[in-house]
Amino acid sequence: MIILYDCATAPSPRRARILLAEKGIAHETVQVDLVRGEQLGEAYRAINPQCTVPALRTEEDGLLTDNAAIAAWLEARYPEPSLLGRTPAEKAEIASWNWRIEFEGLLAIAETLRNGSPAMADRALPGPVNYAQIPELAQRGLARVQHFFQTLNDRLAGREFIATDRFSLADITAVVAVDFARIVRVKPGEQHPELVRWRAAMAERPSMSR
Repeated sequence: MIILYDCATAPSPRRARILLAEKGIAHETVQVDLVRGEQLGEAYRAINPQCTVPALRTEEDGLLTDNAAIAAWLEARYPEPSLLGRTPAEKAEIASWNWRIEFEGLLAIAETLRNGSPAMADRALPGPVNYAQIPELAQRGLARVQHFFQTLNDRLAGREFIATDRFSLADITAVVAVDFARIVRVKPGEQHPELVRWRAAMAERPSMSR
């Protein structure tokens, strides 16, 4: 049985949940309470020394401890429906946009939150090591998030999906990023009509309620 180490309120494991749902893969779920710091406790460190979620326990290949590994394993093990691309060109386009969404979107949001929230004092980066906040990074991160929304809006003009002409991992990552941005008080508005249209269409997919 596949086991997902999850946190229902966190964006990173939501990416894995949506991916598993799109693939139709049965699995067990173990919740890890990030608010209470359960990821830093001895019990979870013994499972994943990186002290992060998601982590995916597979029957034959051990523990996968990040979204990149989880996506690669799931696509190889369960190739249909294809979410990382079928042709070399598709694979490259999806990988490129997924990376941009991670770097320009998710990391910018995390930069804003982790360097600006009093609750994140000394937790400016995830993982087993404590790092002090840098307030200037919160300011820069917020500007990056706003630019990211415009980038997605421009990309989606005349398009149904972000990377190729089919739903892909890039759309999953983008949905999670756009929804996560609400935590830093950024959301699509009237200046983002293409992004608003696309997000409404994504909401029709059952996996997005995960």
